[in-house]
Amino acid sequence: SNPVAEMGNSILHRSRSSLTLDLKADEGRASALELISHADAVIEGFRPGVMERLGLGPDVCLAGNPALVFGRMTGWGQEGPRAKEAGHDINYISLAGALSMFGTPGKPPEAPLNLVGDYAGGAMYLVMGVLAALLRAQKTGKGQVVDAAMTDGTASLLSLFIALKQSGDWGEARQANLLDGGAPFYRCYECADGGFVSVGALEPQFFAALLSGLEIPHDRYGQNDRATWPAMQKEFEALFASRSRAEWEAVFGGTDACVAPILTTTEAASDPHNSIRGTYVNFDGITQPAPAPRFSATPSQIVAASTESVETLLKRWQVPR
Repeated sequence: SNPVAEMGNSILHRSRSSLTLDLKADEGRASALELISHADAVIEGFRPGVMERLGLGPDVCLAGNPALVFGRMTGWGQEGPRAKEAGHDINYISLAGALSMFGTPGKPPEAPLNLVGDYAGGAMYLVMGVLAALLRAQKTGKGQVVDAAMTDGTASLLSLFIALKQSGDWGEARQANLLDGGAPFYRCYECADGGFVSVGALEPQFFAALLSGLEIPHDRYGQNDRATWPAMQKEFEALFASRSRAEWEAVFGGTDACVAPILTTTEAASDPHNSIRGTYVNFDGITQPAPAPRFSATPSQIVAASTESVETLLKRWQVPR
């Protein structure tokens, strides 16, 4: 066994019940169909056509449960020239146009972890689609298929930047635009101790607070005068490099300059703000993110992952067997 993988699974699979079925066997398929017939939604992440070959495609499942929401999660989508090809987050955000926007000019683009395609453009769009379809099913009694492709979701995430590009306010070059590190007042800086801070002073009043904290005369730079950006960035770099991260935290703490320390996940878990909110919790001896978002009437609780049987699940769902 892999202890690292097991620890990761203890976080990713927490508060979930699991059931193992052999979907290539008649008994396993029958059990799956029985559960699906009583479910509000089913989510699958196979390549297109696999569920159909198993006898568990949306037509079969919706025939037995007309109000079912059938969520399908793929990288490329259910159709198209690449639909049945293998791929990963980095490939999907490449094709969607997002990866070209990350990284240093003159070098290959840099992968932004797998948050953009797998989680933001994929899982979050799938959840949004499934929840919307569930609302319709509750009102009409009619289910439907939700086709969530990571390429589609990632392209949708780019809407703001495509709009800016259409208006001439965004160029193809990396780190040359307002929100990609091109603006001196929206980027990261190294401090004297090797730590880093993030600066996001977009609005004029926040930019003014930033200049005050850096002790720069307010009339030295025009915030949106791009001709001054190289000199502005050079001065910002020198100033931030003159003090430690903690010193800059003291300068900007409690102000509207939009300056924050760049924390590691270990540091983030003990940060005063995160600690007060309980953003990170210790469960089963492991420090991990707390459930999000937060519900006022039904607060989320973490429980250990569990293994169930078909009988146990149906009993929990109050379905006679």
